[in-house]
Amino acid sequence: MLVDPYGRHVSDLRVSLTDRCNFRCVYCHNEGLGDTRGPAEPSADEMTGDEVVRLLRIAREFDISRVKLTGGEPLLRRDLESIVARVSPFMEVSLTTNGSLLAGRAQALADAGLARVNISIDTLDARHFRAVRRGSLEPVLAGLEAALACGLAPVKINTVVMDDTLGELPELVDFVAQREGLELQLIEVMPEIRSDMVERRADLERVRGWLAERTAAVSQRSMHHRNVYLLENGARVELVDPVGNAEFCANCHRVRVTHDGQLKGCLNRLDDYVPTRGLDDDGVRDAFRRVVAERAPYYGVLHRGVAVADDPKRLYASLRRPVAR
Repeated sequence: MLVDPYGRHVSDLRVSLTDRCNFRCVYCHNEGLGDTRGPAEPSADEMTGDEVVRLLRIAREFDISRVKLTGGEPLLRRDLESIVARVSPFMEVSLTTNGSLLAGRAQALADAGLARVNISIDTLDARHFRAVRRGSLEPVLAGLEAALACGLAPVKINTVVMDDTLGELPELVDFVAQREGLELQLIEVMPEIRSDMVERRADLERVRGWLAERTAAVSQRSMHHRNVYLLENGARVELVDPVGNAEFCANCHRVRVTHDGQLKGCLNRLDDYVPTRGLDDDGVRDAFRRVVAERAPYYGVLHRGVAVADDPKRLYASLRRPVAR
């Protein structure tokens, strides 16, 4: 098991399979790396299927039991079903996708061993959807229906909460309540990654109040201590609110892998890349140990005017104290 200096064990990986995407969402940060490329041919630095599987086999040695495959848009990978089939026997595999290419491949992915899927939908208004996502809503909804039909449940709808779509939240909540197998995740805009989105951030206190008025029960996930609201109409709504939330980071058990095979301890950091390409198995094991050893206690400390990249070890040493697991 890998445990960081703050007592957090790592149980999950989030692996970007590509930096390509066929959408151009206004809030996209490409796993913290910046703009995505279009649906072009794979770049030379994109991990091969063999590299992905090898990396995950080694991760499993450290009791990492779950992986979420993402992108860019992972369905642009022609070998996605093969990767899932090779990994699912030893690790739980889920997928985050924009859903536009899912309808024709959902059954094959389910047959390969995919456990569940997250689909990004910020609004059910087709015109507004195109303005925000720069893609079409219709194929996304078709992908959602295909995922439900294949038993990839719960199908979680990922919704980035923006001020200009906040008024459409009740429609999304009703949509989730009316369909068995659907859940809704409301995701806070992260201005540290996309400063141009600051003015479009929604007031989360307003969102929390709206949910509280309609909630029958509240539970909490161990991952990030996220609040999960069971609404009176039957909808299950989870709030993903990392900004200014030290408790969120204190309960983070996830390490990320970039499309070119670099490990990352935190989405918001740009100084914590640990390469794995060209390493033998022992070298990859050491890379996992290193990235976990260098995790920050809370990404918010990286945005307080401190030049972390100048002397990160000094900063982390001053903050190094165990947190509740």
